[in-house]
Amino acid sequence: MRFLLASTNAGKLRDFEYALGLSGADGGFDLAPLPGLREIAAPAEDEASFADNARVKAIYYSRFAPGEMVLADDSGLEVDVLGGAPGVRSARYAEDCGFVVDSGLSVDERNNLCLLAALGEVPEERRGARYRCVLAAARDGVVVATGVGAVEGRIVAAARGDMGFGYDPYFVPEGVEETMAELDMERRLGLSHRGRALVDLLGRLGRG
Repeated sequence: MRFLLASTNAGKLRDFEYALGLSGADGGFDLAPLPGLREIAAPAEDEASFADNARVKAIYYSRFAPGEMVLADDSGLEVDVLGGAPGVRSARYAEDCGFVVDSGLSVDERNNLCLLAALGEVPEERRGARYRCVLAAARDGVVVATGVGAVEGRIVAAARGDMGFGYDPYFVPEGVEETMAELDMERRLGLSHRGRALVDLLGRLGRG
């Protein structure tokens, strides 16, 4: 079966390809970027949940590749003490948090400063969080299956490491001492919430 991924993000493609290898199913599946994706206007991502955003994107992009199975995901960070925020707004958290930061900083830097401001003096033991991903597969405008993946962990007060992106320098996965940004590529990919979502989706397709 061939999947077309509705993303130009090389990191996402790498995560999914690695998960296929770990699942032992890579011999039966082919994964490639959706052709011409850069020329397709992106749909609005204004739903209230990762699942709804993923489904909307999968349905939308599948109409540009008739007969093909198209994958789309939505993912982000959920912090328990913040009621699940930043959640679906993870990539745009700095737009919402009301904490004024230097506009000359990168998007990741602004988002992380807003996260730290929102957590304030909350002690680390109460900073439980997770990376969550929902992946949807659609063909000709119809969702065929969805998969969910998560990595539990906590948010630390100071950034550590420079090998990740987004919230990785502040996120320590459960069971390890390093932040995601301190882990080498293989260990980081092995903990990928996107990869776990793909394995879950493949299992659901197999049961369908």
